[in-house]
Amino acid sequence: MSTQNITPAEHVAQVLASFDESKDPRLVEVTQAAIRHLHAFAEEVGLTRDEWMAGIQFLTAIGQKCDDTRQEFILLSDTVGLSMLVEMMAHQAAAGTTEPTVFGPFHVDGAPRRPHGASIVETELGGQPLVMRGTVSSLDGTPLVGAEVDVWQTAPNGLYDVQDDGQNEMNLRGIFTTDSEGRYQFTTVRPVDYTIPDDGPVGDWLGATGRHPWRPAHVHLVVSAEGYKPVITHAFDSESNYLESDAVFGVRDSLVVDMTGGEAVFDVVLEPV
Repeated sequence: MSTQNITPAEHVAQVLASFDESKDPRLVEVTQAAIRHLHAFAEEVGLTRDEWMAGIQFLTAIGQKCDDTRQEFILLSDTVGLSMLVEMMAHQAAAGTTEPTVFGPFHVDGAPRRPHGASIVETELGGQPLVMRGTVSSLDGTPLVGAEVDVWQTAPNGLYDVQDDGQNEMNLRGIFTTDSEGRYQFTTVRPVDYTIPDDGPVGDWLGATGRHPWRPAHVHLVVSAEGYKPVITHAFDSESNYLESDAVFGVRDSLVVDMTGGEAVFDVVLEPV
C-alpha cells in the first residue's frame, strides 16, 4: 500500500476511468469532458465547501422552479451564453445565410396555421400595429415556395401567452407558408423590450452579479424548407434600448430591423443541406 497521498490529478483519473466499461462512447466522451472541466474549475478557483454547498442549493432551487410552463434551467443556459453557443455550433451555415439565435423557453408546439397576411393577435392588449413581411430564399437568390415560417412573440405587456392568464391560448403565435414568390406576411403588434422571468434563482443570481434581466424587443422565427437547413432566429427592433446588453447574448447586427412606421421587412436566406 502506498504511503503517498493521492493527488487531485490521480483522483480525477480514477473518476474518469470508472466510465471505461460503458457501451455508449458519446455518453462517455461528454461525461468525462464535463468531469475534467468541473474538477479543473474547482481547482482553479479554490472552491470551498461552503461555496460548493451554495452552488448545490442554487441548482436545487433552479430545478424546483421548473414546471410545465417555466424552464429555469433554460434561463440559466441562456444567461451564461451557453444556449447561444450551442445554436452557433449547430447552425454552421454558409456566409450570407440568416444568422441563428437562441430558441428560448416559450415556443409552443401546435401553433395555428394562418393564411398569408393574417393577424396573429387573438387578445387585444394595445400596442402599435405592425405588418411584418419578407422573403425566404436560397443562397443563390431562388425564392423558396412553401417554406414554413413559425413565429411567436410577447404581448405589449411584456408577457408571452403561456405566462399570462389574460391572453388567449396561442395569442401572438402562428405558422405561415411562403407563396409562389417565396413571400410571407402577417399582422401583429410591435414587440416590446421585456424581462426574462427574474423572480427565481436565476434572477437573484443576475442581480447579485450586477446584471439586468432585459431582452431587446423581437419577434421569434423558425424558418424551414424541404432540402434546406432550418434556422432559429429573431427579428430585433432597431430602436430597442437593450441591443448592446441582451441578457441572453442573442443579438446579431444582421438581425436588427427597422420597425417604425408600422412595417418591418425581414428576409431569410437558407442553405441547402
